[in-house]
Amino acid sequence: MAGRSSTPGRSVTSRALAVLGAFDTGAPRLSLSEIAERSAMPLTTVHRLLGELTDWGALQRRPDGRYEIGRRLWDLGLLAPVQLELRQVAAPFLLDVHTATRDTVHLAVREGRSALYVERVSGRESVPVVSQVGSRLPLHATAVGKVLLAAAPEDVAEAVLRAPTRETRHTIVDPGRLRREIAEVRRRGYARTAEEMSLGTLSVAVPVRVERPAGPAVVAALGIVVPSHRRDLLRLVPVLEVAARGIGRELARAQPFH
Repeated sequence: MAGRSSTPGRSVTSRALAVLGAFDTGAPRLSLSEIAERSAMPLTTVHRLLGELTDWGALQRRPDGRYEIGRRLWDLGLLAPVQLELRQVAAPFLLDVHTATRDTVHLAVREGRSALYVERVSGRESVPVVSQVGSRLPLHATAVGKVLLAAAPEDVAEAVLRAPTRETRHTIVDPGRLRREIAEVRRRGYARTAEEMSLGTLSVAVPVRVERPAGPAVVAALGIVVPSHRRDLLRLVPVLEVAARGIGRELARAQPFH
């Protein structure tokens, strides 16, 4: 039904979806006027829908008045078969790595031009990090992101490399240097960063590959974050590789990944 919409021919559901569809990786936070413009609807209609979507938890309003995707949509997204399978399969392997290292362990997948963190294990001894489950961080500034960027389609990689953001004073933003580094990630099979996303931290990550008829595909990245004073970062690579192979083998048996 069209309802009492000032936008003829559009149902309540389609208008609500248009509001949600206004958000993307390039615009994760939007004002009322920006949402109205992007969804091609009147301000009054959008204002009412924003209230309903915020009350339900699909959106949340920030202190500065802008809106962002709410936790409830993230929780629903985790029920998607592929996402749910990945987290369930990977969880014991992440716990094994954390038990062996006592460091923060991350699992991430690529979502557009961002690394989406789908699982994390940490403890009281772990270094504080900015990433949380559900966080979306730049591909070029994190170890898991660089692994995913190295496996991304060429158009995605080029879009990221054209305009990399500076997250800290150590973030590599020179496109030429980033291209060389991503090529090196492909060659050596792991990525590392030094204070590029968070000051005082180092990170290393490896790809999670699944065998498919067309050949192995990178479906996720597994990484560890440690304090910047640590000197054993590369010794963690074999630990991650063993866990990543285990995750990949289990995923290969899961129907959603065939």
